[in-house]
Amino acid sequence: MKSKKGLVLTAIVLFGALFFAFKVIDSGNETINITTRQRLLNAIGSLLEEGHYSPKTINDAFSKEVYKKYLNLLDGDKTLFTQADISTIKKFETTLDDEIHGAAIAFAPAVSAIYEKRVPETIAMYKEILAQPFDFSKDESFFTDGEKIDFALNDAERKDRLRRELKFYTLERFVDLQEQREKNKDTKDFVVKADTALEREARMKVLKFMDKRYDRLKTTFNDDQRFSAYLNVITNLMDPHTDYFPPIEKRAFDEEMSRRFYGIGAQLREDENGGIKIASVQPGGAAFKSGEIAVNDIIIKVAQGKEEPVDVTGYATEDAVKIIRGNKGSEVRLTIKKLDGTIKVVTMIREEVSLDEGLVRGAVIQNGADKIGYIYLPEFYADFENENGSRCSKDVAIEVEKLKKENVKGIVLDIRTNGGGSLYEVVQMVGLFINQGPVVQVRDKDGKSSALNDRQSGAIYDGPLAVMVNEFSASASEIFAAAIQDYKRGIIIGSTSTYGKGTVQKTIPFGKPIDFTSGRTEYGAVKLTFQKYYRINGGSVQLKGVTPDVILPDAYEFYKLREKDNAAALPWDEISKVPYDTWNNADFSAVVQKENAKIAENKSLNLLKSNLQWLSKSAEMPINLNITKYKDMQKQIKSTVNQNNSLLKLNTDMNVEAMAADHDKFYNNPDKPKGDRYQSWLKAIKTDMHLDETVKMVSDMIHPQTQTVLK
Repeated sequence: MKSKKGLVLTAIVLFGALFFAFKVIDSGNETINITTRQRLLNAIGSLLEEGHYSPKTINDAFSKEVYKKYLNLLDGDKTLFTQADISTIKKFETTLDDEIHGAAIAFAPAVSAIYEKRVPETIAMYKEILAQPFDFSKDESFFTDGEKIDFALNDAERKDRLRRELKFYTLERFVDLQEQREKNKDTKDFVVKADTALEREARMKVLKFMDKRYDRLKTTFNDDQRFSAYLNVITNLMDPHTDYFPPIEKRAFDEEMSRRFYGIGAQLREDENGGIKIASVQPGGAAFKSGEIAVNDIIIKVAQGKEEPVDVTGYATEDAVKIIRGNKGSEVRLTIKKLDGTIKVVTMIREEVSLDEGLVRGAVIQNGADKIGYIYLPEFYADFENENGSRCSKDVAIEVEKLKKENVKGIVLDIRTNGGGSLYEVVQMVGLFINQGPVVQVRDKDGKSSALNDRQSGAIYDGPLAVMVNEFSASASEIFAAAIQDYKRGIIIGSTSTYGKGTVQKTIPFGKPIDFTSGRTEYGAVKLTFQKYYRINGGSVQLKGVTPDVILPDAYEFYKLREKDNAAALPWDEISKVPYDTWNNADFSAVVQKENAKIAENKSLNLLKSNLQWLSKSAEMPINLNITKYKDMQKQIKSTVNQNNSLLKLNTDMNVEAMAADHDKFYNNPDKPKGDRYQSWLKAIKTDMHLDETVKMVSDMIHPQTQTVLK
């Protein structure tokens, strides 16, 4: 007889054919009716328990976590449910593990029944609240983080919380309208309105987006979508990178990856407050080239050219995408809210992202008498389906050879905000800079580990090397940086640590294939963590990431955005190291020591660090709804952000030029807009403070006896 594990693995393999073949199964003398949801939930539970790298036990404790997370997902701001509601479903708190193991599903339907009752009540509440003016002279606050408060004690407290939230939304818009009035009061034909009129206009704007938010909840966030969200809560509790993709989200994801549309080149997702958040910025796209759009920015408004902006707060992602996308060459204006709370309008021209603009690129930076090569790698890409397709290791090798012809004395490899990619390409990439040897270790759930090796003798470049990273350098980027650090091949420079993702995923489809080209199936898929990466020194990059040799503060350093900030993340651990020989061509320890001492004594960088700490803390504080205090705080935030922007930007441009081999691509490109974009990229590099300091450090690596001064 097959073991339970064998049965589960067989079920996974045959899932597409058998998943919905039967409506009933026979268990002894009892016939058990199995619904689609029960089978899906049970299959996902079995997959997690048997296939996940480090599965948490699905027991009462796990059930309590699912219970808590799902309620917070449905009511993140704690304005929907009351404690009386919670008490009626409290009995399910320790039974969800039983449902995952095959018991009848009762929790999700019970929550949905309350949810569907409370939504119409909330609609009536916000309409009543927004019918009356707000008093912005009163001292009261609004908690933006719902996890810091409990569910409302009763309907009166629930209504008051909703009132404060609506007051905050209105205050934001009211102050914005006042600033517009002050800015345009002397403009011809501009109508100067009284505060009472502006306050009403602000309330009506809030009413409009609240109507859109709740229209979406009623029409699109239906029972099926809520159940999909419930499944994703379960998978995410195993670890942050094990996800359930329902069919519609899988299709949307595939469309984004196809790059066959005209838009801004960014992947979007909804945040917990119903806003539209930048999930990733596609290299080479309009958002990337603007230099002003970053991961976790919130899109507040979207405007078509010079038309009136549409407030998209509360929009579903797919609805926002419809108006962000458009015709080739058309203009779109996004009003975005940054992590520090500042509001910015970014104008972009829609275009189809050209693949070569998302690949490796290089430049030459003249630092005094030294020529330093610069290579930017946006991701560890690989087109395995095309024999002649792009491979980042081959492309980097080409850039290195071009830089060698330019007689550079050192190279900077920039993998900041590089989220990873192909493991095979990481191994090949490291092999460009070391002689040969192991690059990374991989271990499966049974504890079996193996090392992946660079078997090519010799390096194509053996000179001074610096690798730039930040808190968004993840997965494959961390493997590369760790290998370079372990071999003592170069100096790693960046924020206090990289992201900290040391896990490997594979996709398990559910249901019958939709077509024979995309790999999509009718019931979605689970992206399952099944392996873990380890450095060749035995340490994991999981949770801790890679700690750079030289640390420079950056704009996102103190925000809780890394793997370690997710309670469900797998722990750090270590295994045995594998034999390897460190790089003996040069010793850069003295350069690292000197560079860190310079940074520690630099007043500008210390001020920047202090400002960044203050901004991150202020973002977590309750918002005062007194207009005077609100304006004072916003003024302080804007002043600090402006000071940071000044500190992060060089006063004097670096001397950056395209390589001779790339001259035509940059300056005589038959696609003039593309050539202009390459030139814009060069221009942006020239003011990058972090790159400037890295280049100076590479000069110290070239001339270790020379003391440079950080400006």
